[in-house]
Amino acid sequence: MDSTAVNTNVTIDDFDSVLRYDDQAVWVTPDPSSPTFNGSASPWLRGTYHQTETKAASLSFNFTGPAIYIYGLLGPGQGSFEVDIDSVSSTHSAYQAVNATSPSLLYFASNLTFANHDLVLRNLGAVSSNGDKGGNAFLLDYISTTIQLAPAGATVQNKTYQEDDPAVTYTGTWGHNTSPAFSGGGTSYTNEDQASASLSFHGSAVYVMGDKKNDHGIYSVQLDSNSPLFYDGVSGCGGAFAMTCEQQVPTLAFLASNLDSSQHILKVTNFAGVNQSFFDLDSIVVTIPSVYAPRQLSNSSSPFANGTAGSTTPSHTASVSSSSGGAAKSSAAALAISNPLLLLAFTMLLAYRLSFRR
Repeated sequence: MDSTAVNTNVTIDDFDSVLRYDDQAVWVTPDPSSPTFNGSASPWLRGTYHQTETKAASLSFNFTGPAIYIYGLLGPGQGSFEVDIDSVSSTHSAYQAVNATSPSLLYFASNLTFANHDLVLRNLGAVSSNGDKGGNAFLLDYISTTIQLAPAGATVQNKTYQEDDPAVTYTGTWGHNTSPAFSGGGTSYTNEDQASASLSFHGSAVYVMGDKKNDHGIYSVQLDSNSPLFYDGVSGCGGAFAMTCEQQVPTLAFLASNLDSSQHILKVTNFAGVNQSFFDLDSIVVTIPSVYAPRQLSNSSSPFANGTAGSTTPSHTASVSSSSGGAAKSSAAALAISNPLLLLAFTMLLAYRLSFRR
């Protein structure tokens, strides 16, 4: 990682659609739209988590950058889990004798190559050789990843395009919702198949904010001439297709970084299917640097650069196929991750926090 550049840590919540769960049915999570839900009284980010006791249950995340940090629960009911980054895997244990009272850093790799990486987390259940005592659970709270926004000495600013900004163009039929929970007070929504929203912009990073609900479904995001990427906007509470289990703050529907100074075109398309599923657009946030300097992506066969990454306090690592990652006990390690100079919020509800560093 270029520590002299303008970098930011992006928080990926367990509810965000940029995380792909192989089978949502084998994970449980609190329902943030329940009348009894109180996220502020919970130790978990936004009051939600995804937990499974199913062996081989997995989730994946694609990111571009040199670092990844995974937060969840350490406790007596937790077992082992596998971290796979670009097909290089390691196993770790989340077991400890007493439940942690706040999210704990389960794994980190801070010396990844600057490249596009594929992360897969897989629950292994209790593995006695790892020191587990019989619990099969794995709980994910959130993931943090570091991206570069600009070179050393540059400045950056975020521009937010609300859903009703004239720069956002629509095809198909879209409606409009209003709520104080949304950034800017509203969202545009559609349940028409192939309805789309597009934005042309200049910037080094772009974030699409949307909604997560059980009546949502598949959507795609295409950036420039790249192949469309597909995501699932259905919520994580389980249950039938319905207006239930809605996250009450905007969720991250798409993220791209390391963009050059040319004009970019972003297109989000709804795939309504037989259920006529919905997609909600809350806002699009673009990071605009004073100087552009996208980095050349590494073509190394290994996801790890030279050197080793440390861990805070005695490690829970059980078996690591590379010395470039580790696991940690203490959630206090989060304080050492970013050393932020500036903390920005994309929405008034602090839906996402970006800690800029130079």
